[in-house]
Amino acid sequence: MGASSDQSQPGAVLFACTLNAVRSPMAEALMKHLYGTSIFVDSAGVECAELDLFVLEVLKEVGYERDVHRTKSLDDLQDHSFDLIIALSPEARDKALEIVRGKAVEVEYWPAADPTRENGSREQRLEAYRRLRDDLIARMKERFGDQIAKAS
Repeated sequence: MGASSDQSQPGAVLFACTLNAVRSPMAEALMKHLYGTSIFVDSAGVECAELDLFVLEVLKEVGYERDVHRTKSLDDLQDHSFDLIIALSPEARDKALEIVRGKAVEVEYWPAADPTRENGSREQRLEAYRRLRDDLIARMKERFGDQIAKAS
């Protein structure tokens, strides 16, 4: 579902996926890169795994240089005071809906392909990560607008 012009911007967004290793940390990094500190952003997974280094490689291609990411699970979060949780996998959507039951938190589901499932050469695999990156950027611009703040 696209953003409407009267849709208010959330103050805090959580991106959630299955392992907090590819999709959600990429989305967190892109959101911070595109919108700076205008919106608080974090990410978590249903479970945890190490950050996939292909994520950093394709983020650097669009000017994102930070490479610090501490993976965490949705259960690890001490504070659930997000206005919006964007789930990038079915497992994350189900867990997010369970966590926010009875709370005034919006959950959106953005189905995102898992690039780790791509087989082939290194370049073919990187291309799958680039498609995810570009898809996330397009969805963010549709949802949050084109006004890009300076990254801090």
